[in-house]
This record gives sequence, C-alpha cells and structure tokens, in this order.
Amino acid sequence: MQNFVHGIDVLSAGIKAGISSLMNLAGQAADPNNGVYFVNFNQDFTSLAVGSKTGYKLFTLSAVDNLVQIYENDSEDICLVERLFNSSLVAVVSLSSPRKLKVCHFKKGTEICNYSYSNTILAIKLNRKRLVVCLEESLYIHNIQDMRVLHTIRDTPPNPMGLCTLCNGEVSYLAYPGSSTIGEVQVFDALNLSAKIMIPAHESPLAAMAFNYTGQQLATASERGTVIRVFNVADGSRLWEFRRGVKRCVAISSLAFSPDATFLCCSSNTETVHVFRLDQPDSPRQSQQNLPQPADAGAGWMDYLSKAVSRSANLLPARMTDVFSQGRAFATAHLPFQGVRSMCCVVSIQKVPRLLVASADGYLYVYEINTAEGGDCVLLRQHKLDGKATEGCPPKAISTDVVDKPSSSIALPKPEESDKLREMKFATELPPEGPLQLDDDSEFPPVTQKTE
Repeated sequence: MQNFVHGIDVLSAGIKAGISSLMNLAGQAADPNNGVYFVNFNQDFTSLAVGSKTGYKLFTLSAVDNLVQIYENDSEDICLVERLFNSSLVAVVSLSSPRKLKVCHFKKGTEICNYSYSNTILAIKLNRKRLVVCLEESLYIHNIQDMRVLHTIRDTPPNPMGLCTLCNGEVSYLAYPGSSTIGEVQVFDALNLSAKIMIPAHESPLAAMAFNYTGQQLATASERGTVIRVFNVADGSRLWEFRRGVKRCVAISSLAFSPDATFLCCSSNTETVHVFRLDQPDSPRQSQQNLPQPADAGAGWMDYLSKAVSRSANLLPARMTDVFSQGRAFATAHLPFQGVRSMCCVVSIQKVPRLLVASADGYLYVYEINTAEGGDCVLLRQHKLDGKATEGCPPKAISTDVVDKPSSSIALPKPEESDKLREMKFATELPPEGPLQLDDDSEFPPVTQKTE
C-alpha cells in the first residue's frame, strides 16, 4: 500500500512538473492576439529569432531603419528557437512537442535531425562546438558536428526556468544554477567535460547570467534584481558590482555583454533598460569613480555627503558600505511598456553602437547610446516583428527518438545521411577574426549552403 501511495505521489509530482514547464515556456507570450512565445538574439547579436503560435521568423537589422526578415516557417507553434551565429543551422522546440528538439537547415527548409528527451526542454544553447539542452533537473551536452551526446549533468538543482548560459568563444564554458535557494553558479567546461569552478554570486536564487565572448567574465543577477555582479571566471573573484535599482520585486529577463565587453546591458519587467560601463578600475570598488561625472559634480551638499561617507566607510556596516560603493548605470533607456519579457544587447550597426531591445509582445526598439557621456538613450526606431509570409518547404526528418536516456540511446546517423552532417560541419566553421559588422555584406548574412 505504501508503495502504491508513493507511486501516486511520484506520478502527481511528474504531472505538476510537466504542467509547470509548459506554463514557463508559454508564459513569455505577452499578447494573446500576437501569440509571440519567444524572442532572442543569436550569439553575436546579428540576428533576431521570434517564435510564435504560427511558427518562427529570423530577422537581421542591417541599418537602424532597415529590419529584414530573412526566413519564415509557419509549420507549427515554436516556443524556442536558436540560430547558430549567421549560419543556416537553427534548433527549434514546439509547444505541441516540448520534449523534442529539431535541428534544421532553414535555408534549404530541411530538418537535419531530431531528438526526444524525458522531460520538457526549457532552453537550448549553441556555439560552434557544443549544443546544450537544458531540462529542469539535467543538462545534455552534444557535439554539434554530429549531435552525439558527450556528457550528461544529472540531478541538478530544480531549474524550472531553464536558466543557463554557454560561452560563444574558443572556450565552451557552461554556467548553470548550483542551488535553488541561493545564488550559486556552477561553471562547467563543456569542451573538456570537467567542472571548472563554483562561484557564490548572490544570497538569493539566480535570475540571469551571461558570459562575455571570451568566457573570461560572467555577469549574474538574482531574483531580487537590485544588484548586478561581474566575476572573473578563472578564480571566481568579483570584478564589478552595479546597483540596478532599489525595487525588490524586479524580474531580470536578460543580461548581455557588448562584443568588446565594454558595456553590459540589463533588461527586466520594468520600463527601464540599464547599460553599465565596464571600465578597468584598480579595484572593484573604484568602478563608480571611473564613470563620467556631471559638470557640477564637484560642488553641492551631495558631493560633500559622498566624500564624507567615503572617508567614514570603515565606521559603517559592511552592507551599507557596499550600497555606497556600487556602480550605477552609465546609460538608461525607457521603454513604452512594462511587465513584458524582453531581451537586450549592445551592438555595432554601421560602425555605431546601438542598444537593441526585443520584446515578447513582438517589437524591436533601437536606441542611440552616447558612449562618451551616457545618460538617457534616445529611441531611434520601433520595428514590428511581423514580416511578410513566405512559403516554406516541407521538412525531411531523421528521427532519433530518445525515451529516458539520450546519452546512451541516441542512434548515430546512417552512412547515407553523411551529407546532412557535412552541412552541420559547414555551419560550425570558426568565425572570422575580429568583430562582425552588420554593414559588411561579405560578413552578413553569410548563410552557407552546400552546392549539390
């Protein structure tokens, strides 16, 4: 009888977990009529993917006024879509089949392969060497060139939001929550398949994480949402600490370094996007002092108070000293909405830095950043992410279903399927040296397809 009751409890827990995961996937839709489930930039922020109840679209912004839809698929409801840099390779998950991952060649309209997992897929991360699938309590690390499962991280702390991040450079560091009650970050070397470091980042659970391109720095935010921290991945030391605000009920939805790691931007469920400048201070406490100051900052009672606090820092409680020594936002952008999930990034468009914000209600906002003075960012253009419908090609699937253990049950492709694997290898070639510029026709969009 006890075994029967225990079995019922396990079944109930599984049903609740599945429902919760589906709600998390669908929860990004802000407008029921719009039906947008997912918005996300690719690894170098040169392409934008939008998943909705009618399929998914891929966009590129070649100029402030020129948003171009480069692909549309209207076959099914897509809740996750990730494009590999500027290649033809995309990984998608549909809301109707939340346990199945499809890897597709969107330029040809074909499906290269698909894999099924034992639970709902909550996140997908890609770089040119690895593809990571995140479930609520496990992570699967694939070799992206042939999609073999190289390693499985099992029994991770409950991660219902699928929070994880993968470095996009030469190293393949993978970061994920090490606890569901405090803000511990586990960093795993997905290239050498070994644990790297554990970083105690926050007192409360994690809400967002991001590596810079080289993987040397990791930015984190907690569920409290008031403090953003940047750590040295090599030794776990804290490099910068910024105060986003004083509100306690703020949900951080994205963190992103600029390609050159000069700026770090942060979006949340509020109407404000913060941009922090990552100067190179002598110590973490000097980050605020290196920010540009107003012309009249040397006078007035506020300056006197700041100096007095600095001189008496040793007499104050440590927590209060931290508040005064934390850096503030270098620039801010004000959105025409709040309460909607959004993704942000700082990129170079026609050699000029811009702040991009993509919202789950189906809009892309382009802001001007004054890189010398900071301050309020000016809204330059608002784009609606609808595009024009195009006719898609029927997919050709290679089914490699996995029921419980993808790492041991995935069947390798047959010899006649080698052409499609060569397409994947084609798409994962190393990027050109130096930052990619959106105004360079030779670099964007370099969609590679194999000639027959």
